[in-house]
Amino acid sequence: MPTSDWERGYDAGYRAALGTARRDIGRDFDTPAPASKAKKTRKPSAYNREYSKQFKRLESKYKTKSGGWRKGGYKALVKAAHAATRKVRK
Repeated sequence: MPTSDWERGYDAGYRAALGTARRDIGRDFDTPAPASKAKKTRKPSAYNREYSKQFKRLESKYKTKSGGWRKGGYKALVKAAHAATRKVRK
């Protein structure tokens, strides 16, 4: 229980503001919010599907024996995969 005038005033103001906020929102706080719809996933384009195939096909040429990328290997692979995709789709 608030003991001083200041605490009583603060408590009264807080309760009044809380009541106003509940009234302004216009919904009951005890009810759960409606379930949101599941987000749709994008459909990959034909180019993207072909690029993925080419990337996986060429990947081993640009990696080391231990499985890491060679120096500049990833960038070179991306370029080679795009070139191969263009060639296939032509």
